[in-house]
Amino acid sequence: MRKEDKSVIVAQLGELLAQYPHFYLVDVEGMNASSTSALRRKCFQTGLKMVVVKNTLMRKALEAKSDDFAPMFTALKGTTAVLFTEVANAPAKMIKDLLSKKATKPALKAAYAEEGIYVGAEQLDVLCSIKSKNEVIAEIVALLQSPAKNVLSALQSGQNTIHGVLKTLGEKGE
Repeated sequence: MRKEDKSVIVAQLGELLAQYPHFYLVDVEGMNASSTSALRRKCFQTGLKMVVVKNTLMRKALEAKSDDFAPMFTALKGTTAVLFTEVANAPAKMIKDLLSKKATKPALKAAYAEEGIYVGAEQLDVLCSIKSKNEVIAEIVALLQSPAKNVLSALQSGQNTIHGVLKTLGEKGE
């Protein structure tokens, strides 16, 4: 590969790193064509962008960024695919789902999610538990609605009690 081609690829990887807030480095070594195709299809359905990269070019793209990605460099060995995503936990859930079907690949090498670096396949459960922005917003809305609902229900139940007391008092006065 020519030096000019390599610099173009590094620049394209840099653009993807700037475009997507989260990415996963995944081991796809030894996957046959049908399982690779199925993985690409699953990535498309999940809204992920999958790119198979040369480790040295990915390392150069990461070094060009202002963030410190040095802990991830140890994961850049073998055949690596990068999964770019807008939702931090989507790739982890997809990988866990594929591994639950008795597959051994793809395997998580490292991930950059929610401004944190996770290295190693044992981090998969931690990454699955990260809540997406929409999930956090939904939880906050539910928490905010709960006290208001309690107050309204207390007022409504008290309305019947107050009405009954007033009615009884009104009848006694007659």
